Amino acid sequence: MDITSQNPSYQKKLEELRKNLGKLLPDDALTVFDADATTLQEKHRAILQVTVGDKASDFSLSNASNETIVLSKLLQRHKVVLVFYRGTWCPYCNLQLAHYQQALDQFHVYGAKLVAISPQTPDESLSIKEKNALDFEVLSDNGNIVARNYTTVFKNGDAPITTMTGLGLDFDAYYSDDSRELPVPAVFVIEQDGTIAFAKTEGGDYRNRVEVSEIIATLKNKYHEKNNS
Repeated sequence: MDITSQNPSYQKKLEELRKNLGKLLPDDALTVFDADATTLQEKHRAILQVTVGDKASDFSLSNASNETIVLSKLLQRHKVVLVFYRGTWCPYCNLQLAHYQQALDQFHVYGAKLVAISPQTPDESLSIKEKNALDFEVLSDNGNIVARNYTTVFKNGDAPITTMTGLGLDFDAYYSDDSRELPVPAVFVIEQDGTIAFAKTEGGDYRNRVEVSEIIATLKNKYHEKNNS
């Protein structure tokens, strides 16, 4: 099945999102957010803490229903596509997760479960699940403890937080601590033996995200390698 015919690329959807944000947000607010994204792209170069061939660190985190999800237990039955994102308030995170939701059947065909992680509270994890009708686990990584083993964690800047406040959004209300730290968005494919088969970030510029087609290509290749060996 050609997923692109049913699920246009993230970049294509990003173009539409940018048009909508241009209508919804004041110009000065959008300028602050765009400047922040550009600065983060320049600042963060060596982002991934693990790469292809490394062993994934195990973890136990609460899902949106406050149930404990353990990576090693998931791997007993499935491969895992692991996604680190910023939060419910981030329109690019919502776009990415909704985009991946549309490819969920393809993940399942190749034996993979999708799991998304952010430092948000379980209540906010539930919010993003309901907002985007997500049928996969959304986990809460308070303090970015797990994220630090996979991607770069940084403190969000004063300018974007102040701008969010001006728009009526309370950044700190989304999190259980006051560190204001966020993970740089990244995606990993973890084989059942814990080996990382895919590791990618589009850099510090959080507007750009990993295309679902790249993830599926990895899953497909590994599936065929296993079944043809």
